Amino acid sequence: MELLSLENGIEACAIRAKKILEEGGVVLYPTDTLYGLGADAFFDKAVDTIYEIKGRDETKPIHCIVADLAMAEKYAVVTADAKLLFQRLLPGGLTVILKKSARGQSAFGGQRSSNCGIGRGMDTIGIRIPKNDFCVDLAQAFGKPYTATSANLAGEQHLRSVDAILEQLGNLARKIDLVVDAGELPPSAPSTVVDLSGEEPVILREGAVSVADIWNTIRISE
Repeated sequence: MELLSLENGIEACAIRAKKILEEGGVVLYPTDTLYGLGADAFFDKAVDTIYEIKGRDETKPIHCIVADLAMAEKYAVVTADAKLLFQRLLPGGLTVILKKSARGQSAFGGQRSSNCGIGRGMDTIGIRIPKNDFCVDLAQAFGKPYTATSANLAGEQHLRSVDAILEQLGNLARKIDLVVDAGELPPSAPSTVVDLSGEEPVILREGAVSVADIWNTIRISE
């Protein structure tokens, strides 16, 4: 396991993390809410490792981080409501679930298409743009989505420091290839999750962004 402090510079950390993602590895990294576990979102083996580290039920989806709206539109059907949320509430603590686009499903051939990894057996994709320079820089450098899931054992407490996270993960922490340490993160709820893949918006989890802000933003289009 390689350790990097964010004090070494955001750009340097993002470049190193990009290399790890390209090699199919796993990165423990800071976001605007919690520490996350990152891997190539559309690489089966890498995503399997994330599930293994967390002990997460493989029927439960994992979301991803993109750099901006343009990247999201490569993989998802971005509705009018979704565009409003992207424009007004992102970057920020919000995850938007959208239908996968046919374009995205065929954009990459072989073992790393959007029908692989987090997209296996799914017709939707959950997308985040954190309000965090490292996360956005990494997405820009990597050029495609990487996983966004909290760095904790499934069902266990969300922790705010690298040392506490590694202790909780125990031997499973050895499967992490790179740790980007930003120190102890301030208290924060996880991201709010809104599903826009159906006929009506559904709030699946209220977190860092208030439900009122979501509804008020969506109503602008009415």
